[in-house]
Amino acid sequence: MKEINLNNVRQVMKRMETATKPQLAALTKLSVVTVNSLVKELSELGELFEDLVVPSNGGRPAQTYRFNYDFSLALVMYVTEKAGKVLISATVINLKDDILMKDEHIIPVFERDFCYTIIEHALNRYPSIKVIGIGIPGQAVNGEIKVSSLRELTGTRLIEEIESRFGLPILVENDVNAAISGYCMKHSEGEEQYLLGLYFPNGYPPGMGIYLHGSLLKGNQGMSGEVKFLPGMPEWSLEIPQDTFIAATCRILQTVNAVLAPDRIVIYQDRVEDAVWTSAWTAYQLQHPMPVYPEVILQHTFQEDFENGLRRLTLKELEPEPV
Repeated sequence: MKEINLNNVRQVMKRMETATKPQLAALTKLSVVTVNSLVKELSELGELFEDLVVPSNGGRPAQTYRFNYDFSLALVMYVTEKAGKVLISATVINLKDDILMKDEHIIPVFERDFCYTIIEHALNRYPSIKVIGIGIPGQAVNGEIKVSSLRELTGTRLIEEIESRFGLPILVENDVNAAISGYCMKHSEGEEQYLLGLYFPNGYPPGMGIYLHGSLLKGNQGMSGEVKFLPGMPEWSLEIPQDTFIAATCRILQTVNAVLAPDRIVIYQDRVEDAVWTSAWTAYQLQHPMPVYPEVILQHTFQEDFENGLRRLTLKELEPEPV
C-alpha cells in the first residue's frame, strides 16, 4: 500500500511540478499525515525538493515542493543510414522529456566499440541515467537482431551486450513502431483509434507498425508488420519506376486493410508526390472495392515522429510498475 501511495504522489507531482502538502492531500485523496510521511521520504530520496514558501489563506505559510525531473534520466539512441553512411544519434532526456544533451556521429560503417564509447561518455556525464532506449531499422528476436536494413546489425546480439556491459535495462524498438507511437502521441485522437504506420524508405524495404488503443501490437516474437515479405513485391533496393511503386503500395494497403481493417493508415514516403499517389489510390479503390476503407494520411514527419516516439517509449520504462 505504501508503494502505491508513493507512486500516486510521484505521478501527481510529475504532472503538477509544484505543490504544497495540503494540495497533494487533496489531489491524491490521501490524509495529510500520510502525505507528510511520503513527502519526507521522497525528499530524502531526492525525487522532491523544497521550493518557495507561499501564503496559506491567512494561516501559516505553506512549504511548496518541486518535482525533480532530473532524478531519473534516459539515454535514447538510434542507428540509421544516411547518405550511404551510418548515423548514430544519442540524446539524454529527463522525466519531463527535456533534452539535456544531443550528439550525432556519422561513421563509414557501424562499429560496436564506437557505440559503446558513446554510451560510456553519456553515462560518465549523466550518472542519473537509469535506462537506455535504442531505435533500430529492424527487429530483434530473443536478443538477436534478425532483420535490419543495416547489414552490420543483422545477426548481432548488440542489445544483450549493452545490457551486460553497462548493467542498465534496455528498450529496443523498431523505427516504424516508434514513429507511429510518436504520431499518436502528437495527435491525441490516435490514442483512441486503431492505426497502422507504413514507412517506405528510399532504397530499402518498407515496414509497418500497428497501434491499437494506446499500445503497439508486435505479434509473435515482435515480427508483425514485416510487409516486405508479402508476395509479389518489387526489389526495394533498386530504383523503382513510379508506376511500380504506386501499384505495390496500393496492393499493400488493400492487403493490410483486408486483414486488419484499421481506422487510419499513416503513410511515410517521399518517392511520389502526394497528389499523384492520392489520385492513384482513389482509382485503385474503384477497381478493387471493399466494404470499408481506412482514412489514409500522407505524412512527411517520419524522423520527427520516430525520435519523439522513441523518447516517450523509453520514458515509459522509468514509470513505477503497478503494485
